[in-house]
Amino acid sequence: MRARGCPLRCTYCDTAYAFHGGEWLDVDAILAEVEGHGVRHVCVTGGEPLAQKRCLGLLERLCDAGYAVSLETSGAIDIGGVDPRVSRVLDVKTPGSGEASRNLWGNLDLLTAHDQVKFVLCGRADYEWARGVLMEHALHQRCDVLFSPSKSELPARELADWIVADRLPVRFQLQLHKILWNDEPGR
Repeated sequence: MRARGCPLRCTYCDTAYAFHGGEWLDVDAILAEVEGHGVRHVCVTGGEPLAQKRCLGLLERLCDAGYAVSLETSGAIDIGGVDPRVSRVLDVKTPGSGEASRNLWGNLDLLTAHDQVKFVLCGRADYEWARGVLMEHALHQRCDVLFSPSKSELPARELADWIVADRLPVRFQLQLHKILWNDEPGR
């Protein structure tokens, strides 16, 4: 499920179409829509879902309905109120995103073993920065850490080679939606 609206403006944003507009749905309508798809796992993403007033209630209701729920969030909004049954995917904004000053660093202390931290990297400087954050906060001891290349800015193989050379305790991740749907709005 993709929420509209985001207070950030990352340089590599793949959902700028979600900044404005959209259709307002109440939580019951969203649950009915999800049920109609016959899925077991629901990923609530955006935009920035936590910028939506009813997001926390939606996450709780999805969990209550028996779904495995994950939340993809920018890390710029406090995750402390998120239902503990939800797997949180926290996107730490790198300098190349243009939004690194928006990181809410206290969120890192709230992460657990069923959460993930993601870094979208625009180049070597972002890689070095993310590697420093990884080690300074021992993120790999807290949860899974994902390093992902910004599709238009960093060749995937180059990032993979850096990770292997440095033996970093991270998972390499491609932005599959960009590969499969080439940034089509709504995907």
